[in-house]
Amino acid sequence: MYPLGAAARLSYNAHFVARTNMSPSRLLHPVCTALSAAAVVAAGAWGAHWLQQIANAPPIERKPLLLAPMLGVLDSCILLPDTTATELGQRCTRTGGSASALIEATLTPLEPLPSHTPAPYRLGYTLQAPLLQLFRPQGNDWVIDQTRVARLVQTVQDNPRPVVLYLFATHFPVDAPLERALAANPDNLLHTPQGPLPVDSYFGIPTYPWTFVRTDTEITSRRVQATRALLNGLCQLPATDRAKIEGITLLGEVHHLFPDFQGGMGWKPPYVVTDYSPTSVQGFQRYLAQHFQHIGRLNRLLGSQYRSFAQVQPPSLDLRTAPQASLAQHLDSFAHGRLPVSGWAFAPGVRHPWVHVYRNGHWVGKTQVNMRREDVPRVHPEVDEPDTGWRLDLDFRAWPPGLHRLDVFLETAPGQLTPMATRQLAVMGTQRTLPTPRPQQPLPSSVARAPGVMVDVDMPSELQTLYYNPLAALWHDFRGQQVVRYLQFFEGVVAQSCFAHTPRYTHQLLAFPNPGWDESKYAVDASLQAGLSAPLAQVRLGVSLYGDATYGPRFHAWLAHGGTRPYGITEFHPLRALDHKALQQLLKQHQAQGAQFLSFFMEPRWQGALVERAHNPFSLAPENAHYHSNALYQAFDELRQSNNQPH
Repeated sequence: MYPLGAAARLSYNAHFVARTNMSPSRLLHPVCTALSAAAVVAAGAWGAHWLQQIANAPPIERKPLLLAPMLGVLDSCILLPDTTATELGQRCTRTGGSASALIEATLTPLEPLPSHTPAPYRLGYTLQAPLLQLFRPQGNDWVIDQTRVARLVQTVQDNPRPVVLYLFATHFPVDAPLERALAANPDNLLHTPQGPLPVDSYFGIPTYPWTFVRTDTEITSRRVQATRALLNGLCQLPATDRAKIEGITLLGEVHHLFPDFQGGMGWKPPYVVTDYSPTSVQGFQRYLAQHFQHIGRLNRLLGSQYRSFAQVQPPSLDLRTAPQASLAQHLDSFAHGRLPVSGWAFAPGVRHPWVHVYRNGHWVGKTQVNMRREDVPRVHPEVDEPDTGWRLDLDFRAWPPGLHRLDVFLETAPGQLTPMATRQLAVMGTQRTLPTPRPQQPLPSSVARAPGVMVDVDMPSELQTLYYNPLAALWHDFRGQQVVRYLQFFEGVVAQSCFAHTPRYTHQLLAFPNPGWDESKYAVDASLQAGLSAPLAQVRLGVSLYGDATYGPRFHAWLAHGGTRPYGITEFHPLRALDHKALQQLLKQHQAQGAQFLSFFMEPRWQGALVERAHNPFSLAPENAHYHSNALYQAFDELRQSNNQPH
């Protein structure tokens, strides 16, 4: 067994390593995920357009941006046993003990210096509350561990800083004994077509595929029980202490899962997703009935002959391996009608060139080379620019059956196109044999690749077969609604407390900035509309940003496309070195477009030294060279001092 909290740290570490291992080239079987074609094009025109969007947006009440690092105080303080004899341990575990002193010892080096110039930020912290760790066994039952709850509550009271409360309970473990007990009940787990999704292994640690398609499960009732116990304790505090809580983030990453979570994030078949539990299947049938009203309308869309909605099963078969299946039963990474065209490119001296895509000689779109690909420099050390990735999503739903040709060009100067690759795509329709080629138009003139230019087109593969199944698109929409409904339910639990008027945030991943992910597996897009429309109108967007999503145009363009809204950055790491001026500009950009707080990992420090623990490679610390974390810590330190400098 890991020490308390170590499993959670290790799971985070591994997950983020996977997030940053963006596929390099065909050497590593790379793929991409990103925006829709329209959004990708919009991202390329970011700059002035984005600033104009912000200038014209309705005002958002703003304070200086709250920096709220997660400090790793759980295993180093909150969860320590009462027998801990160290000075720090005594401060944490004595009667009325808390993590406040540890928080201050960690944060003081980053506190803005007194100055007549307004500080560029406020410094608080994120208090992570692992819900399933707030239980202890009692006989045949589990009861709330009031000691742990009290330490969390006392931390908020003792420390004067603003705080973001993170109600943490995801598929990532916290090494709580209750987790193993809950996982033994299949009702608590998501289902594939083959049954309950087993507990998986992710870089050597277990991941628990907790269900969220029902709220009458024990995993949900325990989450609710722990949340209410903690919030009830916090509600007993004086109003001045409760006011320190400026935001509450919900659960952590809530999304659908799939087998082999560690290796199955990309596009490699077989394509297997959740949730196929009886409750979910029946819910999908009701969803279809509400949407179409009459089964005949669905049959006309699908070309099917269902007699009732109760006969409709969610798609789960691949026509390539199940040739006797009907088109309505087909499901793979592309069945919903979207095809990613992706790869990487490097042109010495050219910053962020463009990629153009033609179908059958007709131009269909362009996208800028600006996605972070950490893996490319690892394979090609001569590439000194990590933001070499690109992706353009194509909607093939209306393409006629036939063999279509894609030609991909790199534009390194206006109008100067260099061929990158040609791919043949087979749009199958209802036929099962390779279709005939479609007519072609002449391609634009092009030039040979210049010396030093390196390119690769990862997707699609040659002779990729494409089957569009409208039922697959409906299935993904329904799965996304399941995520939204669970977050809505949990937000309602928080709203029933004294924190009904405290901003609540999601804590969701962004799939589209990660080139190696097939985002359809996660079904997370609908939950990213938090704060824009029902049913998450009362919840603010909270997202974890890594790599170019922190500083590049894609997240900004995506956010501006939906309209300016308050949001929180629940995890933050640029994965590159920034000086304090670049960091300050980045913080200003996020604040200008609505960011209320920004959280990043920090290691706890006591008496000037790191607390001994399994350190997170993404924690900002002077001693941590992983992913330029030491340089970023230095940038924050310099930013701390910069407001004392004459302007």
